[in-house]
Amino acid sequence: MPTPSLSISRRTRSTAFTSRLTDHGVSAYTVYNHMLLPTVFESVEADYWHLCQKVQVWDVSAERQVEIKGPDAARLVQLMTPRNIAKAKVGRCFYLPLCDEQGKLLNDPVGLKLAKDHWWLSLADSDILLWAKGLATGFGLDVALQEPDISPLAIQGPLAEDLTAKVLGEDVRNIRFFRFKHITYQGHNMVVARSGWSKQGGFEVYISDANTGRALWDELFEKGKTMDVKAGCPNLIERIESGLLSFGNDMDLEDTPFDCGLDRYVSLDADIDSLSIKALRQIAKQPAKQLIGLVLDEKLQHINDTLQINDKTVGEVRSHAWSPKYQRHLALAMCNRALIKGHSEGKVETNLGLKSASFDDVPFDFIKLGLKANPA
Repeated sequence: MPTPSLSISRRTRSTAFTSRLTDHGVSAYTVYNHMLLPTVFESVEADYWHLCQKVQVWDVSAERQVEIKGPDAARLVQLMTPRNIAKAKVGRCFYLPLCDEQGKLLNDPVGLKLAKDHWWLSLADSDILLWAKGLATGFGLDVALQEPDISPLAIQGPLAEDLTAKVLGEDVRNIRFFRFKHITYQGHNMVVARSGWSKQGGFEVYISDANTGRALWDELFEKGKTMDVKAGCPNLIERIESGLLSFGNDMDLEDTPFDCGLDRYVSLDADIDSLSIKALRQIAKQPAKQLIGLVLDEKLQHINDTLQINDKTVGEVRSHAWSPKYQRHLALAMCNRALIKGHSEGKVETNLGLKSASFDDVPFDFIKLGLKANPA
């Protein structure tokens, strides 16, 4: 059957790089923060192997920024997250689960501390600006809030550092993981962070001028010819193998950080003014759910949502993909902790019938599983 197409209009906002993506053969999009985000170029598997071996340039403009600026900026960020940011230093990035008063997740952005009174929250796919405005108004905070016109461009893959250094200068090699520097390109100041939604290594460049962004895109491709640079995008296979969670897929508004294995980002013992910390201290005593990995032996076209043990539903499959590197079908499932306790496998309905799925950690422990990586 033909794959349904996405109707693109002004509501599905284009980016500064949309024309470039078309030139490079983008074949599928999703909508992320009301904006186009590419999902496939050649194929998910072909894109995966290239990402793991070469270097790609990603248009991730859909990672919208909530800018928080003013005397009470740090207080507002702390209200939004249960992670203690009291000692956060300028020039660093922080993974910040955002939770409501019940301890439920609303988003899981990367926070960039640009100055003592200036933060960017680089968002996953959910609306946060209006929530931030509501908190600022309700608590009477002295902050200015906006979604600045910032378009992140990611450079990812084993050759990402070499390509980025060719274009932006050797100083980028000195940027440590989850740190950023201000670098000037064609007279424009850009934030360059060693980060990105893959485990292959690379950078994210935060661009505030569309023409400068397109010039940077073109130069990356010109100087990356010998590296076989290609346009790419966050890859389903690579992120599942790496245990990178997708908000709205693997976790949603009904989950807490403890359900998703994000315990280390909740500062239970800290004296912080966080909207969610009181609820999370109670939830931590007995979390109800657990995100686990599933490993199946065969390549499958689809897996139904429900995970079963002894014909009883114990969880929900949330994402899955065939891993060509490990020759296993991998999935992420949110489960009832009590119902999976003492069990090491369950069953899922697939296009090939009912199949057994072994349980594993998230991220997957391929060494414990006895799986060796296969070359392309």
